[in-house]
Amino acid sequence: MPVFHTKTIESILEPVAQQVSRLVILHEEAEDGNAMPDLGKPVLAVKLAVENLVKVGHETCANSEDVILKQDMPKALARVEEACQLLLDAANMLRADPFSSPGRKKLIEGARGILQGVSALLLTFDESEVRKIIRFCKQVLEYLAITEVVETMEDLVTYVKNLSPVLTRMTKEVDTREKELTHQVHREMLTRSLEQVKNLTPVLISGIKIYITTRLTGHSAVQEAQENRDYTVKKMTDEINEIIRVLQLTTYDEDEWEADDLTIMRKALNAIEGKMKQAHDWLMDPMAPAGGIGEKSLRSILEDARRVAERCSDPTDRDNILRCVNEISNMVDTLSQLRQQGKGGTPQAMALAKSIGAKLGDLQSLVQRAVANTERAGVRKLAHTVPGKMEQALRWLANPGVNDGGLGELAARSVVQEGRRVAETCNPSEREDLLRTCGEAERLINQVADMCRRGQGDSPNGKALAKTLTDKLRELQSKISTALVHQVAEDFVDLTTPLKQLSEAAMAPMSTPGRDPNFDDKSRNFQQHSQRICQTARQVAAAGGCTNKRTIEAINATAQNASELTPQVIFAARIVFKDPENTAALEHFELLKKQWSDTVETLRSLVDEAVDSVAFIRACEEGIIRDTDNAEKSIKSLNVGGIVNNTSSIARRANRVLQVAGQEADNSEDPSFVDRVNGASNQLKNTIAPMVQDARNLATRPDDSNCQSRWRDSNRALLTAVGKVREAVTPASEMPMPPPPDLSSLRMHDRAPPRPPLPQDPAPPRPPPPETDDESEPEFPMPLPNQPIMMAAHSLHMEAKQWSSRDNEIVAAAKRMALLMMRLSQLVRGEGGSKKELIATAKQLAEASEEITRLAKMLARECTDKRMRTNLLQVCERIPTIGTQLKILSTVKATMLGAQGSEEDEEATEMLIGNAQNLMQSVKETVRAAQAASIKIRTDAGLTVRWVRKRPWYT
Repeated sequence: MPVFHTKTIESILEPVAQQVSRLVILHEEAEDGNAMPDLGKPVLAVKLAVENLVKVGHETCANSEDVILKQDMPKALARVEEACQLLLDAANMLRADPFSSPGRKKLIEGARGILQGVSALLLTFDESEVRKIIRFCKQVLEYLAITEVVETMEDLVTYVKNLSPVLTRMTKEVDTREKELTHQVHREMLTRSLEQVKNLTPVLISGIKIYITTRLTGHSAVQEAQENRDYTVKKMTDEINEIIRVLQLTTYDEDEWEADDLTIMRKALNAIEGKMKQAHDWLMDPMAPAGGIGEKSLRSILEDARRVAERCSDPTDRDNILRCVNEISNMVDTLSQLRQQGKGGTPQAMALAKSIGAKLGDLQSLVQRAVANTERAGVRKLAHTVPGKMEQALRWLANPGVNDGGLGELAARSVVQEGRRVAETCNPSEREDLLRTCGEAERLINQVADMCRRGQGDSPNGKALAKTLTDKLRELQSKISTALVHQVAEDFVDLTTPLKQLSEAAMAPMSTPGRDPNFDDKSRNFQQHSQRICQTARQVAAAGGCTNKRTIEAINATAQNASELTPQVIFAARIVFKDPENTAALEHFELLKKQWSDTVETLRSLVDEAVDSVAFIRACEEGIIRDTDNAEKSIKSLNVGGIVNNTSSIARRANRVLQVAGQEADNSEDPSFVDRVNGASNQLKNTIAPMVQDARNLATRPDDSNCQSRWRDSNRALLTAVGKVREAVTPASEMPMPPPPDLSSLRMHDRAPPRPPLPQDPAPPRPPPPETDDESEPEFPMPLPNQPIMMAAHSLHMEAKQWSSRDNEIVAAAKRMALLMMRLSQLVRGEGGSKKELIATAKQLAEASEEITRLAKMLARECTDKRMRTNLLQVCERIPTIGTQLKILSTVKATMLGAQGSEEDEEATEMLIGNAQNLMQSVKETVRAAQAASIKIRTDAGLTVRWVRKRPWYT
């Protein structure tokens, strides 16, 4: 079947599909009794093109060293030649008899063969190119696997000299491949992993260097140095294995998330396969050290297998994997113990290593089977974020009588679980309120679920209860979001102080009193600090209001990186602590410090992007008020430490407000907004230094009333300036209502004026509701579970239906595409229509894809918010590619005349379904992104896009 994962394949297949679609249409017209025209000239042109293609293919085979290419290419070439011969025979038969039935049959078989043969040929060649890149990747992996044998500085020089060209070549090849891919997500995954490899390379060299120096000096920090080195090797190995996995992907599901069970299982399987060689090398070498990279690779395989087992759809698969993992784990423990005792070469140890190797093969097979079974199960998945779960829950509550397989109820319960998880880290008063709301929501879920089980979901009581639960879930979502904003304001106010304290403790002179407990204390504080900010970031990704998939996955990936780096920073600090004079150790520590600091700064920027800026500044403002109250208490008790801590916290919060305001100004291209925010920021900036200076004076003379008064004045000015920044950042549409008029001068004892006479005329007619296009829209049938294309079209229809298409071309185009996809579903399922109509409908969808992309790009150009603009461009730019692929796949489906029910026909249908779902999902996301971007349109743009909700509440 055709695949379109590269720009080259797509550019070649599209014109071939166009020619084949013409032949299909001619064939269908002939079925209606029309004579076939003379196809001699077009078929001759195809023959010449095929002969040239076959010639190039054979030359490629002759010059290639790829055994698989030499095996697969001739088959693909033969298929194209056979298809070409069928077309020649059909042309000759139809020239002799324009109504020849066998001639028409050969024509459609030849057309199908040409399209599928060319696709197979292109895929065979492309797979060969991918294998070349993978060979470079595996060369790097081989060098990483021998890192533990580098024991001297001379070895390190040789190692770096050999590794550098291979790493450079791999980087170049992967970078070139990334630009060739059509799937944007695959490009981003490659870029992210490649960037990680580049960042980790200097850390690897530094880690090996510090290991060598500590080992040669016989220092006690050898264990920490080895942990640093092995961590970097493992991390680079994982990233390169991920590059290998992504290079082999040919399809993508727009609904797929990095956190999907199936995605995690596939990654784990790929990691297992990538580490298998290192594990077997360790097993086969009786002198290999216990605890080395080989053993760690083996144990990592077991961890990955456990990760797969946790997500298996079949309990039998899970039990089989866990049983095998436990057996291997016990055997590895025994083997490792024997090798530590110097008995690795004994018959017992050798037999044990051989048994473990066999068991690893069994484990790999079990994992492969489990992944395949989970893929086939196709279980409907729960959304990964609270907004997504809310959408699933509200869909259930909108029609509580419809059986959705329990997904809506599960989503609602998951929202409650997220609320309780967030409540664990809240302050006591906020925690109590959030837990109370969670309890109320849970009781309502139980009541609604019970009514649904009794078949009363559609009853008046059931609908009323569902409406109450809807309101309660929305209230809970709002409280979760508010709690997370407060948590971000607290946890991200100061990122680097714990790291600075750790650094100072590590570099303290050996004679410093209490040096050891101080270092342990600072290490523990740094670890807790890192865990806290990573946990908060993950909660923001899962339960915050952000709906941008890229931002959410970037937060999770960055938090994971920061989490993994934390113990490595502590190890590096401990090496310095044990040997402060070691220059290499200091350099290595500085390198890891910088990497951790850069990672958490990136994490903070992503989290700031994910939370509402106005709500964040308001939370900082509330924090400053709390710090001010605490400072006042410290002043009364003459507590200098409290004064310093609270005033320092005020300054840090004010600087965070400046930081977020600066990000908002940088993100906007609206001159008036930028000027307003910058003006308020400058005013705040000018108040921070005076407040800090007055706080210092107050700390030296806490009982001085003049110092107290000056600090209070400067702090009041700072707090006022923070409020001004909040007002400047707040959009005009969210500004508070003006206060009510002053009624204090109203005198109630005044005599009331006389009552006017009643009107004589009848009451004027009620004004009509706002103009919408309800009446002009055709009815959309409710899809059945066995109609996946119809379900995708219905999902887009429901998204677009809530908006009026009057003065909104994007909504109008989305509605047209939903209707076209509905028709395509009917045609694919054989519910009337013809092959010609199938091809024409797919062509119309491709044209509509181009149109909605053009409209979205036009809107993006006039959006003053850079993040919104980028998001809109990212979601819309993949639509034309998917539309083109749909056109090709529809042609493939149309050529399946006479082959219905075959394996090829089922595969074509499956690919068409996946493509249709991707297209509808992309258009749906584009509508949402366009609606958000429309709020920030340039006032002088001259672009009119009205977003009017259908059926307002007052009609």
